Amino acid sequence: MEKLSEQDIEKKLLRFPDWEYFNDSLNAEFEFENFKDCFSAMSRIAFECEALNHHPSWQNVYNVLTISLSTHDAGGVTNKDFKLAEAIELIVEPEE
Repeated sequence: MEKLSEQDIEKKLLRFPDWEYFNDSLNAEFEFENFKDCFSAMSRIAFECEALNHHPSWQNVYNVLTISLSTHDAGGVTNKDFKLAEAIELIVEPEE
């Protein structure tokens, strides 16, 4: 998997308004109604991570989930990170 250029990352981020690029990674913070909902989302995300064989750096404090995505083997952000970000968005965004 090849590391994306900063220009390519910024272009792709237009589709991901909840995400920012800094520290050579994609970063997002999601707030849930309570701890249970946050932990439930983390569990669903974990299944996607396993399916994609790609695992985030993340932190949970009560109802807030902070996620950082980077492909360590490539030394930065790759298409693999955007694929996982897309899967995460589908899990954390409420259905309308």
